Amino acid sequence: MFELLKTEGRARRGVFHTPHGAVQTPVFMNVGTQAAIKGGLSARDLRELGCQIELSNTYHLHLRPGDHLIRELGGLHKFMNWQGPILTDSGGFQIFSLARLRKITEEGTAFNSHIDGRRVFMAPEDSIRIQSNLGSDIAMAFDECVGLPAPYDYVKDSADRTRRWLVRCKAELERLNAVQETVNPGQMLFGINQGATYKDIRCDHMDAIAQLDLPGYAIGGLAVGESTQEMYDTIDAVEEHMPKDKPRYLMGVGTPSNIIEGVHRGIDFFDCVMPARNGRHGHLFTWDGIINIKNGKYARDESPVDPECDCPVCRSYTRGYLRHLFVSGEILGLRLAVAHNLYFYNKLAEKIRQSLDEGRFERFRSRYSEILCVRK
Repeated sequence: MFELLKTEGRARRGVFHTPHGAVQTPVFMNVGTQAAIKGGLSARDLRELGCQIELSNTYHLHLRPGDHLIRELGGLHKFMNWQGPILTDSGGFQIFSLARLRKITEEGTAFNSHIDGRRVFMAPEDSIRIQSNLGSDIAMAFDECVGLPAPYDYVKDSADRTRRWLVRCKAELERLNAVQETVNPGQMLFGINQGATYKDIRCDHMDAIAQLDLPGYAIGGLAVGESTQEMYDTIDAVEEHMPKDKPRYLMGVGTPSNIIEGVHRGIDFFDCVMPARNGRHGHLFTWDGIINIKNGKYARDESPVDPECDCPVCRSYTRGYLRHLFVSGEILGLRLAVAHNLYFYNKLAEKIRQSLDEGRFERFRSRYSEILCVRK
């Protein structure tokens, strides 16, 4: 399923095969939490913006409109009219970040819905059944995301429980994939490494879950309060214990610099709400840093958002026009800004792949890692 084509240091160039097409890696996954990109973008837009793989969320789609409804309508690919690969997050992080009054036991997690307050219980098997109903190509294992800082003993117990949950997830997906009416019988399970910033817990947990020989592995529970250096140190520690022949996914990270530095440390998959969220607030990524399009200095600016960008927005509109849309409260401003940012992130991944193909990734990293996050 995963072909490792080339390496440069720890940076890796590969291709991952799914039931809905191949994914060239390193790759940035475009986040459509509720089967839609926030900012008014459609699946057709994603194709035009260079998206390879879309990410949706188990927790949100289970609560609304319901995974059984999506199954009845043909699965998530048909529901949102996206025929490329889809990854679904398990819901563990959303229970950690959104749910009220959650209670975690060996059996699973009980929590109150952030929508209407109703009590919901989700076991590892429930998360997998929901993802099977959605029919994604990659299902993420159900885990506990621990907030930082956290006591060592609690983190160790949590990581051990997450490992036991992963065994249950694997068994349930194998059972469901053998059922004749399963939406996507080729659905694959990725395990998630946890352990906060405790390197010994992280490495022991990674060694344990690697023995399950899953199609891919993720590093979860980062970008939740630790420093950037702590995040990088954790990746450095875990990477040595991750299977070399399986894709590695850094969950929920991050800035353009985080992605470049993650690739440098051996990561293949990334996702983050940042390009869409920042776009909706008028913060636009360029190859020379980040600009705030609402700034008054852009009122008469007839240049594109980024002169080096060939996205549909930069080919058609000026900075002055985008600023006018934001100042006037026009929804089109949000849509164009999000489209530009997603194109930028997808193009960033493409340029990283090209630099790896040509053996010049470290030069690319040296040139762009810091400048892309400078606010102008």
